[in-house]
Amino acid sequence: MTTTEWITDIALVLVVFRQLREDRLDLKTFLIPLVIVGFVADSYLDSVPTGGNDLVLVGALMGVGAALGIAGGAYTRVRTVGGHVLIKAGAVSAVLWVLGMGARMCFQMWVEYGGGSDNVARFSVAHHITGDQAWVAAFILMAVTEVVTRLTTIFIRGRMVTRELPAPASHRVAVGS
Repeated sequence: MTTTEWITDIALVLVVFRQLREDRLDLKTFLIPLVIVGFVADSYLDSVPTGGNDLVLVGALMGVGAALGIAGGAYTRVRTVGGHVLIKAGAVSAVLWVLGMGARMCFQMWVEYGGGSDNVARFSVAHHITGDQAWVAAFILMAVTEVVTRLTTIFIRGRMVTRELPAPASHRVAVGS
């Protein structure tokens, strides 16, 4: 793994730790993880192979990413204080995030350093996966899907919480006037 790969993988894992401390739901909540996965996708995702069962592999890992992202967003505390939406990743949310991002990183290390490349090659041949680019695309899209679904879930939950707030006095309709 290159230094850039180590930095981006570690940054993706550490993103959730920033949210272990309660903070306002704002633009940076969305931009930081989106910029990181955008950089990773731009750097490593050349194409999405469609031969053999490549799309099955990609779809399966994107499904895992979506499940982890939605669950992670659901286990993030969202509340309002003083008219501001606050979020805090709980333990379950953090574990799910590290599991998703960490599994991708561990797989990459296993293949590169642990001798897993022969096992992956045999699995790929047996399941009609056309090559390493299918694995790259699957894991990159898994990470992107996890980030997007987690952020979407948090965004929707934030909107739901703000709808529950009472309207400001200037927007209330006088009854019986």
